[in-house]
Amino acid sequence: MRFPIGFRARIRDDVRRIDGRLLVGGSPLRAVRLTKAARALLADGEVTVVDAVTDALAARLVDGNLADPVLAGPGVDPAELTVVIPVRDRPEQLDRALEPLKGLHRIVVDDASLDRDAVERVARRHGAHLLRLPENLGPAGARNAGLRAVRTAYVAFVDSDVTVEASTLLRLSRHFADCRVALVAPLVRSRARSRAPRWFERFDEDDSSLALGTRACVVRPGAAVGWLPSACLVGRTDRLGKGFEETMRVGEDVDLVWRLVEAGEVVRYDPDEVAWHDTRATVRGWLGRKYLYGTGGADLAVRHGRKGAPAVMTVSMAATAAALLVHRRWSLSVAAAGIAYGTLSLRRRLPETPGRDRLAVRLCAQGLGWTVRQEAALLLRHWWPLTVLLAPRSALVRRALAASLVVDVVVARVDNPGTRYRPLARRLDDLAYGAGLWAGAIKARSATCLLPRRPSQMTSQGGTSPNG
Repeated sequence: MRFPIGFRARIRDDVRRIDGRLLVGGSPLRAVRLTKAARALLADGEVTVVDAVTDALAARLVDGNLADPVLAGPGVDPAELTVVIPVRDRPEQLDRALEPLKGLHRIVVDDASLDRDAVERVARRHGAHLLRLPENLGPAGARNAGLRAVRTAYVAFVDSDVTVEASTLLRLSRHFADCRVALVAPLVRSRARSRAPRWFERFDEDDSSLALGTRACVVRPGAAVGWLPSACLVGRTDRLGKGFEETMRVGEDVDLVWRLVEAGEVVRYDPDEVAWHDTRATVRGWLGRKYLYGTGGADLAVRHGRKGAPAVMTVSMAATAAALLVHRRWSLSVAAAGIAYGTLSLRRRLPETPGRDRLAVRLCAQGLGWTVRQEAALLLRHWWPLTVLLAPRSALVRRALAASLVVDVVVARVDNPGTRYRPLARRLDDLAYGAGLWAGAIKARSATCLLPRRPSQMTSQGGTSPNG
């Protein structure tokens, strides 16, 4: 069995339950028709594992992001968890990182610091084991050096500019009750250390690239959360294989997650637990990091193909969304035709159930909204060099650009309610990331990382029995 006896999985709040017999939701989107036996087991919205039948049902729902595990207990024995912290100089940040991790095994990997004595003093003061590297290997190589020194069943990777409580790492380890989970990560939020944080630091606090939302998820390409940052990770030592790809100076965390998924492992994201990442203290450092993130897209595309596409959309929804963004007289007619086509297509794939037509319309509208959002992001972020080139020559591009700026405001309000909208910071963030993405594509002589891809069709499962 995959789960221990007593393990519980609860249907997510964002999953629609139609007529008690159909579940619609998950990530990627799917529709699951429940058999009578499965409905009885899920009468209160939960399934408790008591035998192989309930184990299979819980696994199917959790893997489809239709249900989340109900976590209980303290997690693994602290003696079985080692924390690996790669560092190059930055002794003050290392001091902050080590302080809340008391009670756990800690390995500090000095990645050829310029001031090695300062790093050693901090490590010794906290009782951490110090591993010195004779030459700089980069974050991936330093983490791997630490991984090879781990002698416990579980390992956590925590960057030196991250603060996270030992109790948080232990609570994350509760996910290992699922014997297939190899890696799990918390929500990583940014925090300014300046006495008077500047505008770009405030922006990073509100809209960090490392914060992947508040929705728990099984992580895989195409899901609501498709990757995890290496800033804070907890994993099974023996399931991480060779660890991070040492030739990669950026994107090595995405590469690790995707390799694990390809190998059949389960990776989870748990935003109920939080780690704190220091914001960059200078504009140059902030934008330089965004640019660096962008350059990693081409290497990931070489290694993993279209998994990291900047947008995922069907041809019909792409055309419909584009018509709305250019807002011409013919836009409503094109949009109406696209919505009609999308609704009929969804209706054919949905199981027969009361309210199927209404559900198809709702799902089509939801998909169109997401496609509009993605196309706006393409124009403002991933494809901005093309936007700048074409806007002076095309009224349609200018109209789409204006509409995209409005969409961007709406997206910011929805994603970060209660925070201040900072247009300058958002545009600079987009410009830096997009520049890095194009630079990487040019260096690799491949446009793969710039191209959208079509989604897999929505999974439509005609009958889910309690035994899978």
